[in-house]
Amino acid sequence: MEPQNQTFVLKFLLLGFTDDAELQSLIFVLFLFIYLITIIGNLLIILGISFESQLHTPMYFFLSNLSFNDIGLSSATVIKMLTNIQANDQSITYSGCLTQLFFVLAFAYFETFLLTVMAYDRYAAICHPLKYNIIMSPHLCVILSLISLFISIMDSLMHTLMVQRLSFCRDLEIPHFFCELDQVIKLSCSDILLDNIVIFVTTCVFGGIPLCGIIYSYYHIVSAVLKIASLKGKYKAFSTCGTHLSVVSLFYGAGSMVYISSAISASPRKSAVASVMYSVLPQMMNPFIYSLRNKDMKVAIRSLLSKTILLE
Repeated sequence: MEPQNQTFVLKFLLLGFTDDAELQSLIFVLFLFIYLITIIGNLLIILGISFESQLHTPMYFFLSNLSFNDIGLSSATVIKMLTNIQANDQSITYSGCLTQLFFVLAFAYFETFLLTVMAYDRYAAICHPLKYNIIMSPHLCVILSLISLFISIMDSLMHTLMVQRLSFCRDLEIPHFFCELDQVIKLSCSDILLDNIVIFVTTCVFGGIPLCGIIYSYYHIVSAVLKIASLKGKYKAFSTCGTHLSVVSLFYGAGSMVYISSAISASPRKSAVASVMYSVLPQMMNPFIYSLRNKDMKVAIRSLLSKTILLE
């Protein structure tokens, strides 16, 4: 195939999960339902934290950030897919693909940093309870969030600019439901060795280091909890970490499944199905995890819903 410079690329084709028209309708209904649940659930978390003064703490500040991020990541992937199915059109413009690529990467990296910062917050609360308010000051919380967001945006921008320098072949079909970095690069007729090296390095740095930070935090948390004499004290300490550990396990576990699926499966569409595990499902499940396992969030959401009903 002849190479085609990116300035002449008009559009890519997002092949999605299947070509079957009946299955497409089923997929549309399923993902619309998942998306609506994701938006409603995360908005309830955000509003519940906003209107409940008792939840104006570092832990819930980062949780509200996570909910905003989950709405963004889900919107970046699902909306375009639903639009394409509804319009019976698989295309996405070159600029639209790069834009989607940028936001998906930025939200995904930001999620890893937020989960790490939340682990540090739990470490400070359990291992240094007397100094917690000093360590996790409002100023530091804002700084940590802004630094995490800045690094995520810069890294995403770097990958997007590297894709922009590539030339593409005429076969511009992406066997996926969104413009995933790895799938877009595979379509290029240019030398992609540098791109693959950068992807590997940044994945190790911005995925591995946060994970190591989470493990390090929980190593000290477990050590501190085991020194607590009473069973009630141990349970209370572990219960404050249970929701965060569940979210971390879901996000990193899903990401690992995608990596393993891509490595052992020769079918790109199976990889697309696996990608749902990190780009769609965790964002829907996080509000349920926090609302079902966290007593304070249950109270806040019930209070919010009761106030809403009374206003009506």
